[in-house]
Amino acid sequence: MLYTILKHSHSGLRWLLILLFIFALIGLFRVAFRGKICYATTRKVALATLILAHIQLIIGLILYFISPLVIFSGESMSNKVLRFYLVEHISLMLIAIVLVTIGYSQAKKISDEVRGFRKLFTYYLIAFILILVSIPWPFRELGAAWF
Repeated sequence: MLYTILKHSHSGLRWLLILLFIFALIGLFRVAFRGKICYATTRKVALATLILAHIQLIIGLILYFISPLVIFSGESMSNKVLRFYLVEHISLMLIAIVLVTIGYSQAKKISDEVRGFRKLFTYYLIAFILILVSIPWPFRELGAAWF
C-alpha cells in the first residue's frame, strides 16, 4: 500500500517538476540573456523547482529501499530493468539534484544578478537534461508508465 502511494506520488510529481524546470529555465534565460527584469518571479520559480526536486529526492530514496525493482545482487547488473533502478536512475538523479542545489546556492552569493542567473541557468539546464535522461519513460521499456 505504502509502496503504491509513493510510486504514484513520485511518478505524478515528476510532471510538476518538469513543468517547473521549464518555467525556471525560460525565466532564467530571459533574465540572464535577454535582459528582462523579473528577478523576484524568476527566483521564486527557481526556488520552487529546488524544493520540489528535494521532495522528489526524499520520496525516491524511500522508494529505493522498499521497491521490488531494486534488488541488491550481482545478477541485477545483467538485467537492464533492475540495473536501471539499482544504479542508473538513482545516480543520475542524485547528480542532478546536487547540481540544482549547488547552482542555486552559488547564484545567491553572486552580487551581479545577471551573472548569478546565468550560472543558475547553466546548472539547471544540465540538471534538467540529466533528469530527462534518467526518467523511466514508457518507451524505454523499463516497466514504468506515463503516470
